[in-house]
Amino acid sequence: MKNYFDLTGQVAVVTGASTGLGVQMAKALASQGAKIVCVARRQNLIDEVAAEITKEFGVDAVGIRCDITDTANVDAAVDQIMEKFGRIDILVNNAGTGAVAPAEDITDEQFENEFQIDLFGSFRMARKIAKVAMIPAKYGRIINISSMYGLVGNKVAPCSPYHAAKGGLVNLTRGLASEWGKYGITVNSICPGYFYTPLTKETLDSDFFQANAKAFIPLERYGNEGELDTTTLFLASPASTYVTGVILPVDGGYTAM
Repeated sequence: MKNYFDLTGQVAVVTGASTGLGVQMAKALASQGAKIVCVARRQNLIDEVAAEITKEFGVDAVGIRCDITDTANVDAAVDQIMEKFGRIDILVNNAGTGAVAPAEDITDEQFENEFQIDLFGSFRMARKIAKVAMIPAKYGRIINISSMYGLVGNKVAPCSPYHAAKGGLVNLTRGLASEWGKYGITVNSICPGYFYTPLTKETLDSDFFQANAKAFIPLERYGNEGELDTTTLFLASPASTYVTGVILPVDGGYTAM
C-alpha cells in the first residue's frame, strides 16, 4: 500500500513552533517521518517541543531560536540548520501575531510589527531557504500559514493590520509560486479559521463565540486539534507535485458565506 504522505528523510522547518498550531503541524510532519526544526523566539519552549516530538515519533527534532524580524538572525539560523542537516525540503511559515484594536486607534508601531512578523518574516525565511537549500536541490515545499482573515474582513475582532498582512501573505504565495515553479518548488497557503488551542479555548467556548460559530460557520463549530494536519501533509507531500499557488481555507466553511 502506498503512503502518499511519506516524508522519511526529509527536513521540515516550522516557524512559530513553540505553541498552538505550529506544534500541531510539526507533529503531523514528524508522524510521516520528517526530521523537524522548531523555530521560534523562546528557546526553552522549542527545546521542550523538539524533545516531545523525538520521544513521540522517534525522529530527529531540534529547536533553533530565531527572530524572523531580523534578517541577520534568519540567515544565521538557516545556515545552522543547513550545517546540521545539509538540506531543507519543507518550510511552514506559521509564526504570526495579531494586534486587536479599532483601526482608528492602531499605532504605526502595531501596523509595522504585524507586517514585520506575518509578511516580511515569512518572506525572509522563504528567501533564504529557497536560495541555499531548495533552488540548488531543485525541490521544495513552502506552506505559508495565512488566515481566513487574509481573505475577508470581520466585525468580531477589529484587526486591520492582521487582515492586511495576511492578505499580503496570500498574494506573496502566488508571486513566489509563479517565480520558483521552474525550480521544482511549490508554494501554497493555508488559511485557517478559528482553532482550539490552549490559548483560544476559553475565548472560543464563551457564549458570544459559540453563538458566532452557529451563525457564521456552516459546520457550526470551531476547528479541533488535528484538523489542520492532513492539509499540511497534503501540501508538504512529494505527491502534491502539480499543486502550487493554491490558497486553501480550512475554516469550516466560514469564507464560503
